[in-house]
Amino acid sequence: MGGLGTALLALGALLSLLVVALTCVSGVGLLLVRNTLQIVRSTAGRERARLSRWGPEIIDPGPLPDDLKSLVRDPMVHRELGWVALHAVFGFVLGIFGLTLPLNAAQNVTYPLWFQAVDGSDGGPGLVWWPLRDLGDALLVGLTGLLWLALTIGFLPLMARAQAASGRWLLTPSGDVDLSLRVAQLAATRAAALDAHAAELRRIERSLHDGTQNRLVAVNVLLGAARRALNRNPDSAGEILERAQDATEQALAELRTVVRGILPPVLADRGLEGALSGLAGNSGVPCHLEVDVPGRCAISVEATAYFVVAEALTNVTKHSGASKATVTVRRDRDRLLLHIEDDGHGGADEISGSGIGGIRRRVEAYDGRLVLTSPPGGPTSMQVELPCGS
Repeated sequence: MGGLGTALLALGALLSLLVVALTCVSGVGLLLVRNTLQIVRSTAGRERARLSRWGPEIIDPGPLPDDLKSLVRDPMVHRELGWVALHAVFGFVLGIFGLTLPLNAAQNVTYPLWFQAVDGSDGGPGLVWWPLRDLGDALLVGLTGLLWLALTIGFLPLMARAQAASGRWLLTPSGDVDLSLRVAQLAATRAAALDAHAAELRRIERSLHDGTQNRLVAVNVLLGAARRALNRNPDSAGEILERAQDATEQALAELRTVVRGILPPVLADRGLEGALSGLAGNSGVPCHLEVDVPGRCAISVEATAYFVVAEALTNVTKHSGASKATVTVRRDRDRLLLHIEDDGHGGADEISGSGIGGIRRRVEAYDGRLVLTSPPGGPTSMQVELPCGS
């Protein structure tokens, strides 16, 4: 179904290309070449993202060249044009056929339940040449539905791979280009990792400076006041020492909070599921948690997943107006997949300062991916993928 969706987009892009090609004869189409190729690249980008979710990642080649001459000579543009033509035809046909298989199976299998509501004298689904008069004939149609079901189970994976073959072949950059793109991607993720690390250090420094340090200064002042009170007014020294003890306890609590922000001890004590259960239980909105992660991931990956869920639930509580949230965490081979969804009013974005930008930087620092979907009116859905080894 995902391939059918991109095939429909490719079909629209192909029709646009044909219109532009025809109008280029008069010179008008030349003004539309770049915009049309941008449509092709956007459509190809959808297919790259779809294929990357279900297999090896296909790196996006980036923006189109600026001048028309480089644009026409760009080999990646040529490959994308070939993909549009193939996918618009073969991908569309495979998608339609793949859609009819389960529909035919469902129709024929359930036919014995509703055959009396239709006239089967001229045949029915699966047996158009055979008059269907009674329940026995309807059960025969049901048997053909089992055949359709077997075909669905057997052929749909093959059809999906065939539908994706053109994208895997044509949308993957050539060796040199792919290596350059991967180097650029690694440089970007390394910069993001350094930025995230610097931001984390600034957060820790700010927490220690604004919180713990002030508490310790207050303790020092109170102890000095208590020492002087012992000589002048011993009766007031006890009250001052009690205030100093309260300030010490507050400083210790703030210090524990800072330490937990660096690496939550609950991860080491209870694992990822236990740590996330604590977050869900303390969430400001009712949160349903599902965790299916056999074994343990690297502690850095678990800490990132913990941070993502904690920040996402904080955003849900503060900004979404939601009445409930759902957090699903599972492991798929070498990927840790997180899905956080709420039924709030939507409209979340990275520009409004809701913390989503920080989540994205932290995820990308570990070579992960984040996809945010938040249309106005909701719901808001965040999907995160983190590499966690095989």
